[in-house]
Amino acid sequence: MTEAVLDEMGPIDFVMVEFPAGHQHFTGEMAEELAQLHSSGTVRVLDVLVLAKAEDGTVDGFELDDLDELDILEDVDLQVAEILAADDVAHLAEAMEPGTVAGVVVWENRWAAPFGAAARRSGGQLVASGRIPVQAILASMEADEDDDDPSEGD
Repeated sequence: MTEAVLDEMGPIDFVMVEFPAGHQHFTGEMAEELAQLHSSGTVRVLDVLVLAKAEDGTVDGFELDDLDELDILEDVDLQVAEILAADDVAHLAEAMEPGTVAGVVVWENRWAAPFGAAARRSGGQLVASGRIPVQAILASMEADEDDDDPSEGD
């Protein structure tokens, strides 16, 4: 990619979703949602990888074209940049528990590209970014409810 192309890109994010042994109910719903986000232009998928970690700790990695179950992502595969390096995959695999399967998706937030490009043209630099997992918000709300409950602590 050229510097001009990179300068017009939106923020890049990734997620790794792990599925514990016995709780792997792959229906294709996640792939359908990802395909919809990609085709609508909300995101541009840059890489997709599925990792399987055996009980002995060995890890197998699969790209989109390795998995017939992900055929719905065929159009996405045409634009995938495969930006995860072997070191990235090794670090992700370290985070996995034995016996699990994980999906890794890297995407550009196309919806934010115009704002990001404008910030860069104005001399701005991204100095911090973050995500707040929904589970953390739910836990915080539950803690607040417990603090507000007058029957607690009596």
